[in-house]
Amino acid sequence: MKKLIVLIALSIPFHLAAQTQKIGHADWVYIFSKMPEMKEIQSVLKTHEAQLTGQLETKKRDWDTKYKAFQSLPSTTPETIKKDKQDELAFLEENMRKFHVEAQQYLQKKESELMAPVFDKVGKAIEAVAKENGFAYIINPQVTGGGDVLLFADEQYNISNLVLRKMGITPVLTQPE
Repeated sequence: MKKLIVLIALSIPFHLAAQTQKIGHADWVYIFSKMPEMKEIQSVLKTHEAQLTGQLETKKRDWDTKYKAFQSLPSTTPETIKKDKQDELAFLEENMRKFHVEAQQYLQKKESELMAPVFDKVGKAIEAVAKENGFAYIINPQVTGGGDVLLFADEQYNISNLVLRKMGITPVLTQPE
């Protein structure tokens, strides 16, 4: 009996050590700052932004010119002509607003397109490093702008199906046990 107790007592630290999960962290911002691809992406985005800003400034100058011309109309100008000029100014103003919104959307889409392969590359590298070094989880310590907190999770620790069963729901076996 004493041997059994000693054997159990000795196995507890080994059992606890086996249950320990390694957790690491990877800072996306730092990793990205060291990648040569990022300089190219930033350069492309700056070029597109400069082009769009130039187009918006051209539209603004056109509006300014037409607004000054409208203000300098003589008081004897017929109301129909004034109304046409006001309508034109309103149209140009709305056009500038739409262009500004569309330009922002375009830049966001372009950034997403350019960054997708970089995110994929970094994600695969994080997963490989995590698996090679026995990490169960890799987290992102500096989450900004809705970024991911969890960058890698070993699927053997996924308890989703267990949670579903606990709630009385039979899971479709798309998630590993």
